[in-house]
Amino acid sequence: MSSSDTDVSTPAHSPTLELAIALMRRASVTPDDAGCQDLMIARLERLGFRIQRLPFGDVENFWAVRGHHGPVLAFAGHTDVVPSGPSSQWQTPPFEPCINDDGELCGRGAADMKGSLAAMVTAVERFVAAHPEHPGRLAFLITSDEEGPAVDGTRAVVEHLLETHERLDYCIVGEPSSSERLGDTLKNGRRGSLGGVLHVHGVQGHVAYPHMARNPIHEAAPALDALCREHWDDGNTFFPATSFQISNVRAGTGATNVIPGELEVVFNFRYSTEVTHEALRQRTEALLDAHGLDYRLDWTLNGEPFLTDRGELIDATVAGVEAVTGRPPELSTAGGTSDGRFIARLGCQVVELGPLNATIHKVDERVRATDLDDLSRIYEAIVTRLLT
Repeated sequence: MSSSDTDVSTPAHSPTLELAIALMRRASVTPDDAGCQDLMIARLERLGFRIQRLPFGDVENFWAVRGHHGPVLAFAGHTDVVPSGPSSQWQTPPFEPCINDDGELCGRGAADMKGSLAAMVTAVERFVAAHPEHPGRLAFLITSDEEGPAVDGTRAVVEHLLETHERLDYCIVGEPSSSERLGDTLKNGRRGSLGGVLHVHGVQGHVAYPHMARNPIHEAAPALDALCREHWDDGNTFFPATSFQISNVRAGTGATNVIPGELEVVFNFRYSTEVTHEALRQRTEALLDAHGLDYRLDWTLNGEPFLTDRGELIDATVAGVEAVTGRPPELSTAGGTSDGRFIARLGCQVVELGPLNATIHKVDERVRATDLDDLSRIYEAIVTRLLT
């Protein structure tokens, strides 16, 4: 550990805060890991973890395992952070972490998600010290590509684990899941995300001679209205009904007297487990065909929905949260996508549990310092329940 990491340590800092601060000092803007994984690997190697570095493209990843037999419980997370923007807009420099007068750890990555990474490591350190011959296996799946394209990170590592027939039974993703207080929300699934770019072809012309042109905006409007009004499904106990949203519409040359020759519409489905992405594609294209449009449609599957129902992992997590905070968490599938969508392909139970998400991706990102210590205790309680 460099002097820049040790000079922030004081008797007031817990081991979890010390590690969080050391990680936050590294400006690991996606996909640059900036040495964060080296810090984690050094700590895990001392505990007897076998480390497999898995770089893909420009992305650093690693898979670490301790133990040889039995069920596998993995912690998953990312060392990369989003850009901070101009430092002048921050109350304190984004990559010079500090604890303010309100007891909050401030800096980029405090909540998303270097605080969680530190809590994972210290939780495992205490668990291994108490149970050096624990049954089962502990693992870490760490990437530096969650905030970026998410192609060469967890997605690629999961492909590798599938190819090598690696087993994974339980996974805790350290995404900031809490809303009002630590542990109030446990993410046990996420909606799928299917994006589309629709190109409707027309014939460009002068607005004074519409009979010599074909306006793609006019032709597409009824079809777009039908898509917006379509009832895709009713959702279920865990998921709201599927949502179709148009995010961008572009057409025209900028001139007021020109009928455009093409219309581009960008849209997204956030969908439940009640429908598949194949069905959404088929229904969308059938509706467009029914309106007689001349079009091209490009699809992007950003992630399929996943759901972990009540079972060993959720039961252990709920009990762990309640043991530390005094209150059980609420199960939720709300929010955007996460790397859990890739990990679920391994057939394991997946949950997301981390600190408050109120300031993630914002200027002056911060988290209550004591929350990270409590989060570490929650993680330890979950591991203890599953592997002892």
